[in-house]
Parts: sequence; structure tokens; C-alpha cells
Amino acid sequence: MPEPPAQEYHPQDPDAQRRALQVLTLAQRTADEHVASAQRQADNIRAGARASAEQIVRDAQGQAEGVRREAGQALTDARASAEQIVRDAQAHAESTRRDAEKALTDARAAAQEITKGAQANAERLDSEAQQRYDDVVGSLAAKRDVLQQQIDGLQQFDRDYRSRLRSFMERQLRALGTEDPPEITDIQPVVMAAGAPDQ
Repeated sequence: MPEPPAQEYHPQDPDAQRRALQVLTLAQRTADEHVASAQRQADNIRAGARASAEQIVRDAQGQAEGVRREAGQALTDARASAEQIVRDAQAHAESTRRDAEKALTDARAAAQEITKGAQANAERLDSEAQQRYDDVVGSLAAKRDVLQQQIDGLQQFDRDYRSRLRSFMERQLRALGTEDPPEITDIQPVVMAAGAPDQ
């Protein structure tokens, strides 16, 4: 935008006062637009962060519950299998005493071994489920911290922007009371610096 030709400023000149008021009005409108845009961006980031955190928690809980169900089913199946082996061994033992005693001993030994193996497997599955749950929750906490840092950064940017805007407006208002009119070239760099978000 080309600069208007410099004109001699008179405090009582209505045209000069009107131009100065127009400059301040334009600066206020631009500042309001930047503040509103920054607030909308902050609101969108907060909403996205909350939705992402809630989805991560739901996914973690679903995974942990699925692993626990698998461990419980494995333990139930192992116990049912052991009980079936014992029943089969007892039924076979009734046909002959000597064979039955050996078969019963073998069956009980096998049942105990299977039960121990099933319990060990169930404990391992439960430990893995707990470890997965802890990993997911730990990852969620780290993501939440990163999102909180982003929110804090936006809030700090908002405070800095308002402070710079307030200083700019005060300088412009003070300039209205001096003999030299405020130059339009002094406005755009301040507004752009105040409105540029930190990368």
C-alpha cells in the first residue's frame, strides 16, 4: 500500500485528527481480528488435544481388557483340559487295577503339569497385559504433557500479543498529542510482529 504524501500536522486540523482516528480504528480492527484468530486456533488445538487424549485412553482400556479376557480364557481352557484328562484316566483305571493305578498316576502327573503350565502361562499373559497397559498409559502421559506445553505456549503468545498491542496503541495515542503526525509505516511492522505466532 503506497504511503500518502506527508502533510503538516496541526493538532486542531479536523482532517488530520480524522486520519489519525482512522489509523487507530484500522489498527484496532486488525488487532481484534488477530486476537480472534489466535483464540480460535487455541480453542481448536485444545479440543483436538482433549479428543485425542480421550481416544487414546479408550483404546488403551480396550486393549488391556482384551488381553485380560484372553488370559482368563486360556486358564479356563487349561483347567477344563486337565479335568478331562483326570476323568479319562479314572474311567480307564476301572478296567484293570494295575493298569488303572499306573494310568491314574500318569494322568494326575500330567494334569498337575498342565495345570502348572496353564497357571504359568496365565501369569505371563497377565504380566504382559499389565506391561502393555503401563506402556500405553505412560505414552498417554507423555502426549498429554506435549499437548499441555503447546497450550501453555499459545496462552503465552496471547499474553505477549496483547502486551505488544497495548504498547502499540499507547504509542499511537501519545502520537496524537505531538506536533508530528504518526506515520502509517510505523503501524504495519508492529501489527505484523504482534500477529505472527511463534514457530
